[in-house]
Amino acid sequence: MTLRSTLAMTTAATLALTGAAFADGHGTMKIGITQNNVGVDSYQTTYEKAFIAAAEANDKVETVVLDAGGDVARQIAQMEDLIQQEVDAIIIWPTNGEAVIPAVRKAHQAGIPVIVTNSNIAEPGFDFVKSFSGPDNITQGARSAEIMCDKFKDMGIEDEAQVVHITGQPGYTTAIERAKGFEDRLPEVCPNVTVVDTQPGDWNREKSQQVMEAFLVKYDDIDGVYAGDDNMGVGALNAAKAAGRDGIIFVGATNFAVGYEAMAAGEYWGSIYQSPVDDAEAALKTAIDVLNGEDIPFLNYFDTPKITQDNMGDFTKPVF
Repeated sequence: MTLRSTLAMTTAATLALTGAAFADGHGTMKIGITQNNVGVDSYQTTYEKAFIAAAEANDKVETVVLDAGGDVARQIAQMEDLIQQEVDAIIIWPTNGEAVIPAVRKAHQAGIPVIVTNSNIAEPGFDFVKSFSGPDNITQGARSAEIMCDKFKDMGIEDEAQVVHITGQPGYTTAIERAKGFEDRLPEVCPNVTVVDTQPGDWNREKSQQVMEAFLVKYDDIDGVYAGDDNMGVGALNAAKAAGRDGIIFVGATNFAVGYEAMAAGEYWGSIYQSPVDDAEAALKTAIDVLNGEDIPFLNYFDTPKITQDNMGDFTKPVF
């Protein structure tokens, strides 16, 4: 028998006993969470508040809430700390999908189930994870491509449009997956649209504005901008407005309040609706279900529909 299969059997046995203990209503579940970077944007700030609120509303749950501040080394240290505290489950919002794998493996070897939230770890780490709870980011990127293509067809420019692409933080799984979804789907639906340039905006509005300023200097003809989230998309929009460049179609993902407001003003075309409250509550529920011995899917997605100026009345304005 290999070490890996021995570890898997030991972990399975531990989880079975844990599930039985919690399922009969005895004991408090101690759940630790290490988040990516709470202060970087309003989505993550809202997520943390919603997570804490959901945990406080459940008298069977005790939480240890940590924030890595975007620092991989800090997150690895937080994983070590949660293992030392012998929490019953760990939720991780990875700062980097590759770099956190050894820490996730260590938790798995300690018999602690790991739930990944929002942005998945890289595939080599899947064996050490009980479930991923969050959005399907590849589908989000694909839906954003469809939104953009449909608009280009309405405008009659689907055979000549040029697009620039602003991605999230390099190495971050959500950024990689949304970019892949967009880049794979766009040529399928609009084969003659050209993506002329791609640069990271690091989820930051100011950086994305600077990236867009450089694009506007470099390219006389830009018909569309795809940004990995609305925070970056609105940064790009601000650059275009300051430069007096009208008629550009802006499409994002994760519809922020600023994106919703820009859509209402007719300046920003579309996005993907994603609630940080749903995200946080889904992660906590997944951890609780795991500890209760429930059978849950490895990829536990919640839906993230398309939102444009045409249907935005069907959605409430985001709180983040």
